[in-house]
Amino acid sequence: MEKYTEVIQKMKLWLEYPALDPQLREELISLDRKINIKTNCKAALEEVYERFYKELEFGTGGLRGILGAGTNRINEYTVTKVTQGLADYINRKTPIGVRPKAAISYDSRIYSREFAEKSAQVLSANNIDVYLFKELMPTPALSFAVRHFGCSAGIMITASHNPAMYNGYKAYNHKGCQLNLEETEVLISLINEIDLFHGVRCLTGPFQERKETAKTGRIKYISEDVITEYIETVKKERTGVDCSDLSVIYTPLNGAGNKPVRRILKEIGVRELEVVPEQEKPDGRFPTCPYPNPEKIEALKLGLALCEKRCKEATAMAVGPGAITRGIMKKPDLLLATDPDSDRVAIAVRVKGVLGEDTFRLLSGNEIGILLLDYLCQMRSGSKKQGVPRPMPKKPITIKTIVSSKMIEILAKHYGLELIQVLTGFKFIGEQIGFLEDKGEEDRFIFGYEESYGYLAGSYVRDKDAVNGSMLLCEMIAYYKKQGKTLFRRLEELYHQFGYYKNDLLDFAFEGVYCMQEMQRLLDGLRNNPPASIAGSPVSAMIDYAKDETGLPKANVLQFNLQDESRFIVRPSGTEPKLKIYFFVQGSNESDVDGRMEALKAEVSKLVHTNC
Repeated sequence: MEKYTEVIQKMKLWLEYPALDPQLREELISLDRKINIKTNCKAALEEVYERFYKELEFGTGGLRGILGAGTNRINEYTVTKVTQGLADYINRKTPIGVRPKAAISYDSRIYSREFAEKSAQVLSANNIDVYLFKELMPTPALSFAVRHFGCSAGIMITASHNPAMYNGYKAYNHKGCQLNLEETEVLISLINEIDLFHGVRCLTGPFQERKETAKTGRIKYISEDVITEYIETVKKERTGVDCSDLSVIYTPLNGAGNKPVRRILKEIGVRELEVVPEQEKPDGRFPTCPYPNPEKIEALKLGLALCEKRCKEATAMAVGPGAITRGIMKKPDLLLATDPDSDRVAIAVRVKGVLGEDTFRLLSGNEIGILLLDYLCQMRSGSKKQGVPRPMPKKPITIKTIVSSKMIEILAKHYGLELIQVLTGFKFIGEQIGFLEDKGEEDRFIFGYEESYGYLAGSYVRDKDAVNGSMLLCEMIAYYKKQGKTLFRRLEELYHQFGYYKNDLLDFAFEGVYCMQEMQRLLDGLRNNPPASIAGSPVSAMIDYAKDETGLPKANVLQFNLQDESRFIVRPSGTEPKLKIYFFVQGSNESDVDGRMEALKAEVSKLVHTNC
């Protein structure tokens, strides 16, 4: 029982707080009762321990956790504590006599709106003006709003693609980029000084727009004009391809992309657009895809089923009685999917199956990144007859993360682009765009991407943008469709020209208190006793990003280079309790690359399981 004494005392302090939210109080009362029932005592004690053994940590990816009562949960108290820290950070940086401003957005998750409004009330109570979106809006729209209003900071309430039980909080600096490592370190120190219940200044009463006073900042809803300006700015990144012949099925996965993505596709000329009905409206429970991650095929099952249904209907109408008089329904060209905060986008495109049937194949994040960079370079390097809105700038730059495809290096060299590589996380890409902006060279930036379906063309925001990505993907597919090509055909052309570069990913879940410790032990074991060879190829080098001079910030990442030019990278996820392992294989033909990839994955997976 000694192990649980401190956490039980923390729970008692929560219960003694008179203004505790009734629902959170009931959660803790229920746990308190279970502790006194012998049959459930051990399980209840472990749950109390897991809820209170530590503070929910604000890290390099912000705050993310399971909803509920406790210091290791996300709730209005852990959210307002972080916001108070952010308010202190803003006010310390703001010159005397200047009234600071902040922007806030949120997605469809449970309590996202409530957390956004509470954050607005905390900022206002700290004499900071707040611009709040009236309804859920994508993460990139928040980045745009920070820059549009000249804000000191921004807040996005989201847990991205995590399961429904999660929510989260991302903080942005004045450039519209997530806080960099130094800024995050300062913010964490300020947060740690704040008492959860008694150290937060917050307006009381129902949430509403407020005029500024001598002691509080105003709270103002962001107008539709600003949203329109965001959409118009995204459209400036168009490649000018006619999309009127395109047929699209789209799923926002019950998230924030529904309105802005449908709007951008309509405005670029997509005439046939259907939304998966079960996943259209905002719903933080994500009833049809408990893990709303467009990387996972399970989240796209309804969309794929609808695509195949529409293909069968179109075929039947084309050959059945009266087809000519009824007209022929077009088959969908692609399935488009965005995650709940609509900063990531995935696609599956129509191809012919073995028996000539219509089927849909999902492209990986790396495949999309390769195709988009190649396409953008073609269009921006081409002649005016291709409808290029802007020519290629002098000394163009592309940016990718270290876990993204090595083929980008080959494409960058081919098109004469400077390549910048950064740590995992789009915040590091946004930071690099900011460095270019400081030198007045942001127009040099062509494209940035990370393998987890995050893309950005243009320097108008400092985060990945699924609205931008959806537009460019549709234009790219329309472009190749006019040539009678699928994206897979173009990808094959690139492989034949530059060699086969294949990537894959395995992730291993480490849920709970002790499993996180086990994950770190596994990493330390690999760090201190690296394997001599993997899948028949000697390990030629191990790069430890926590120690080695890589030119990048220190990170808990290990990279193993093999003698056959394959490699794999091991890192803990910054947003989930998972260990992620990224695999890279290259070669002259597909069968050789595929065989080596499977062997590499199998042996590394065995290595992980043996050491867990």
